[in-house]
Amino acid sequence: MQVDIKTSNIKQLRNTFSHVARRLGADKPASRYQEATFDMQSDTNFHYRPIWDPQYELYDTARTAIKMADWYSFKDPRQYYYGVYTMNRAKQQDAAEKQFEFAEKRGVFFNLSEKDKEHLIFAVLPLRHYEWGANMNNCFCTSFGYGAAITQATMYNTMDRLGLAQYVSRLGLLLDGNTGDSLEVGKQHWLHTPEWQELRRSMENLFVTKDWFEVFLAQNFVMDGLVYPMFYKHLETRLNPMAGQTFSMCTNFMQEWFVETQRWVDSTIKTAVDESPENKEILSRWFDIWMTETTRALQPLMTALFAEEAASIFMQIKEELLVRAKKIGLKTPGAPA
Repeated sequence: MQVDIKTSNIKQLRNTFSHVARRLGADKPASRYQEATFDMQSDTNFHYRPIWDPQYELYDTARTAIKMADWYSFKDPRQYYYGVYTMNRAKQQDAAEKQFEFAEKRGVFFNLSEKDKEHLIFAVLPLRHYEWGANMNNCFCTSFGYGAAITQATMYNTMDRLGLAQYVSRLGLLLDGNTGDSLEVGKQHWLHTPEWQELRRSMENLFVTKDWFEVFLAQNFVMDGLVYPMFYKHLETRLNPMAGQTFSMCTNFMQEWFVETQRWVDSTIKTAVDESPENKEILSRWFDIWMTETTRALQPLMTALFAEEAASIFMQIKEELLVRAKKIGLKTPGAPA
């Protein structure tokens, strides 16, 4: 018996979806990121206006003072859509798990002196509540933002902040042998210790800020731009001697995440700045307001953590953020208009 195996070539009729082809200007192959992003935002056939905010549609560009001719002008330089995002984070989580397992098996943090443990609890563990606040703020941007080009990325950032809070919690559990006592002490620092109250106040002020793009800039550009270098760069060099570089190992994800996320945040703000002089004025004003607010809020912590070096270290951190701001087109204090 003879079996003939025949092959057939199926000619592809289109290279991508029609709505993507219209944006590309031709029916040509599109990236998965483009297909998962362009025109995913619902913009017609809404059944009702929100009863709690009836002056707006359910999805409404008027929810921010920023105006864009095309809300899909925003691009994520990381090209994150769901598949790529989850695969990248899974790899990073595997690496982080190995680092935490190393620290736990050797009891690096558990065997620290009580004085060193108290210092770590005061200096680091309240950040789990900072990350929860950042989670809330990015969730707000996702809820009220317009266009999947922004909202899918803010949703990924929302979930990242939960993971970051959990990693800070893991540090606390390494300190107390998984009893959770250190986490409760860290919570009390966030709620009651004077040095943390101004940062907490700033975070809660951001909770009631109505413009989602202002929240985006304040949280992801200004607050993170000051908090992350402060704790995961400058404070790290002071904490490492306690645990023989293990603190750096267990916070490596935070450091890598911040560097990666800066690219997306800067790109998003720069796109809005370049859209119009009006956008530039609004964003520069928000930057100035939140730069002043967050600088004031971090002063007590800087003094508590860095003593006589606080002023010089904080000046360096602020200068780095001002360089970023100038690079993406924001007006900075003392710079010409």
